[in-house]
Amino acid sequence: MSQLQKALENGEFAVTSELAPPKGTDFSHVLKCAELVRGRVCAINVTDFQSSALKATSLAMCKALQDRGLEPVLQITGRDRNRIAIQGEMLSAGFFGIKNLLAITGDHTTIGDNPGAKPVFDLDSVGILQAASTLMNGFDMGGNKLDRAPSFFLGATVTPEYDPIELQIVKMEKKVKAGARFFQTQAVFRIETMEKFKKLTEHLNVPVIAGIIPLRSAGMAKFMNKNIPGINIPDNIIDRLRSSDNSVKEGIKIAGELIAELKEKGLCSGVHIMAIGAEENVPLVLDAAGV
Repeated sequence: MSQLQKALENGEFAVTSELAPPKGTDFSHVLKCAELVRGRVCAINVTDFQSSALKATSLAMCKALQDRGLEPVLQITGRDRNRIAIQGEMLSAGFFGIKNLLAITGDHTTIGDNPGAKPVFDLDSVGILQAASTLMNGFDMGGNKLDRAPSFFLGATVTPEYDPIELQIVKMEKKVKAGARFFQTQAVFRIETMEKFKKLTEHLNVPVIAGIIPLRSAGMAKFMNKNIPGINIPDNIIDRLRSSDNSVKEGIKIAGELIAELKEKGLCSGVHIMAIGAEENVPLVLDAAGV
């Protein structure tokens, strides 16, 4: 059983963070950032060509973390591989002893740094979960028996600010049926969002880990509001960043305050911190939150 699974099943406030593999073969900086959260987080998500940008693979980075005694969460999208390649990667992850797997449909290739790449989307996030569950039962999606099955703690994503939210709830129900046992959310910035979302998802009885992005400037906040679906950063936060002498420190403080209130009010099972290129700030966010 993974540390993440154990924490959630024991009702502990689970903290995860996120890293992107490097664009190249030098893993040193990313691994240094991973060391900074050793003992502070249950597990570290490794993105899978996030935003359709070419990087080293999630599986390679997960293996590097695993070798150093840090628990990874392997992210798998359906954008770049068909069901044969996805299942093959899952079997490889099982061989490496990787225990956590997060299924994501993935962004379209046109938004990335290789916009001419052909997207696959043979499986969406629900299909990826079904593939993993099938493998865990000892068979591939073609019905062929495996020579030893992998075992994963399966997770998926959800967007609490999605409009209409009812569509997200229906998709969430499908993901649970396909095998998801925990959820990580798109970044949230308002307590009210998680209060409403908790009520809407209580019937699913599944742990929800709230996504947290420590903002670094008012410009970053406005860019995210305009360009990233499911992001809704309120004006009062943007004003705090704009009027601060040090917007990076203010963003860390804001993230810490949000985490502390989410935890105090019991609105989520934990938090997932996505520092987006400033991973060295994750321990500072945790310090600010008092977790």
